[in-house]
Amino acid sequence: MNGAIDKLLAEPGAAFEAEDDSEAAFEYCMQRGWSDGLPVVLPTTERVERMLAYCDRPWDQPVAMLAPRFGAATPLRLAANAVMAGCRPEYFPLVVLAIEAMADEPFNLYGIQATTHPCAPLVIVNGPGATELGMNSGHSALGAGNRANATIGRAVRLSLVNIGGAIPGLGDMCTYGDPTKFTYCAAENEAANPWQPLHVERGFAREATTVTVIAAEPPHNVNDHESYTAAGLLTMIAGTIASTGQNNTYYASEPVVLLSPEHAATIAGDGYSKQALKEFLFEHGRVPIRKFSPENIERRFRGKLAHRYGDAELDTPVAMVERAEDFIVVVIGGAGKHSAYIPTFGNTHAITRALKHADGSLVKSIAGLRRN
Repeated sequence: MNGAIDKLLAEPGAAFEAEDDSEAAFEYCMQRGWSDGLPVVLPTTERVERMLAYCDRPWDQPVAMLAPRFGAATPLRLAANAVMAGCRPEYFPLVVLAIEAMADEPFNLYGIQATTHPCAPLVIVNGPGATELGMNSGHSALGAGNRANATIGRAVRLSLVNIGGAIPGLGDMCTYGDPTKFTYCAAENEAANPWQPLHVERGFAREATTVTVIAAEPPHNVNDHESYTAAGLLTMIAGTIASTGQNNTYYASEPVVLLSPEHAATIAGDGYSKQALKEFLFEHGRVPIRKFSPENIERRFRGKLAHRYGDAELDTPVAMVERAEDFIVVVIGGAGKHSAYIPTFGNTHAITRALKHADGSLVKSIAGLRRN
């Protein structure tokens, strides 16, 4: 391999030759800790340049500094990781946008990368770009089978490892890990969403293509084939939300409520706005203090959270969010009466960014970004 990938990642703009051997590339990357354990595509100069054809920034200037190593995430380095992940070049703008969003201070990338907590950045894509790229928002959107979903999420993860230094056992201290550390990316099912899509709710134009990044645990399924009213469904979701072991009981946070289209239609059909369903979950998705262990009551509620619960009765309910508005509600999936609750790292805030041209105008077509 003649140090080809080393030069690409360490010396922006370097030109070199390397044998394009998939098995050799995989072995080379595994020896250096650059793979997630799955085969990678060799980031040859030609492949990286095809990826960079969708980038209108200087290739050697960082778009972010990625914790915990605070490595410089230049377009060149990001492109190398996107190639290794199997991205098509037209996916690359969303990879860059997601990395930019994660570098925003409120996201707390350092804590997320280095924590023992099982979480990973969840990337939710909204707007026309998701359709243009053929992203999956329906059946198995968070699972296997769609190249855009899988490789955009994987490119983000490889960048966080190879540039940010989130190497398992070194920079990434997650106690047991979780499968979302391979890839965690989907588009919202806007066609099946009876309310405003996520990006519009968060203040962006409907015609904008956006990514929202959330430091999320894996989804916890809510199986409800019996309830046929909004109150019934929300009671079941609230019961799933109300659990003692999540970080959301301790930190200001924005956990995700992922609704299937069928559940969303039932809730909206009973006249619930998105705000109304959040208020229901805020009021009913609570755990009384007595459900926590004596040690947690003493050390957490009577100690670190004494300003809120120091003199509280044991029957006092503990909410999972500080305000109803803090729940993030997303419609994803196909047919089936399953929704999900996704707790978060806790000490983090979701970040949404819109895809823009260098002059600040919204990107109307990702294909239009390609430079000849």
